[in-house]
Amino acid sequence: MEPINTAKPLITIKDIGRKYVIGAEVIHALKSVSLTINKGEFVALMGPSGSGKSTLMNILGCLDTPTKGQYILNGIDVSHMTDSQLAEVRNSEIGFVFQTFNLLPRNTALDNVALPLIYAGVNKEKRKERAGNALKNVGLGHRMDHKPNELSGGQRQRVAVARALINNPSIILADEPTGNLDTKTSIEIMGLIEDIHAKGNTIILVTHEEDIALHAHRIVRMRDGLIENDYVNTNVQTVDRRVEEV
Repeated sequence: MEPINTAKPLITIKDIGRKYVIGAEVIHALKSVSLTINKGEFVALMGPSGSGKSTLMNILGCLDTPTKGQYILNGIDVSHMTDSQLAEVRNSEIGFVFQTFNLLPRNTALDNVALPLIYAGVNKEKRKERAGNALKNVGLGHRMDHKPNELSGGQRQRVAVARALINNPSIILADEPTGNLDTKTSIEIMGLIEDIHAKGNTIILVTHEEDIALHAHRIVRMRDGLIENDYVNTNVQTVDRRVEEV
């Protein structure tokens, strides 16, 4: 008897399309994409330049809306929301980790991590407590009062990860999180992402690096605005194994 899959879909996109009109030219960045991601999955999204990977990431992250199709995120239809509605969904449902860190240069690590809590209406005392705990959880309890220019690249990315987790989001969307880091630091950050996934978090990792994608348990490859391949990764790399290889 086959086991029953009780995993709950967190993301369901059906026949998503996105076109851009530039002058007389119509560009179909996404043609017809359907995808389901369950709670607790670790998915790598891959594809060459022009594949539609970045457009899909923007839609998954509620930074853009589709021209056609439906996107259900954690039971909410976000397909045709206004910008202000999307901003609320982003703050409550999605934690972002970007290649360029996107930290405010004049703010301390603590203040950078606490920023989403301001938008969520959390009072100052609670913000400080939660941001401090988040930084401790990523190994930066001793760097709370440091500004970005006083931190290494790996430490800045850890601040960004702490900020992404601060609102207990449904999804962590990591866009090339190791793109600006050296090999050793990249391995450390992937170890942190593995730990976050092990705690039950859902992670979508956007990358063009094959070795980074192999940390995910599922790989979705895109080409020409379509999903070319979607498969379970049977050779999952972990940081322990990579450290041995290095």
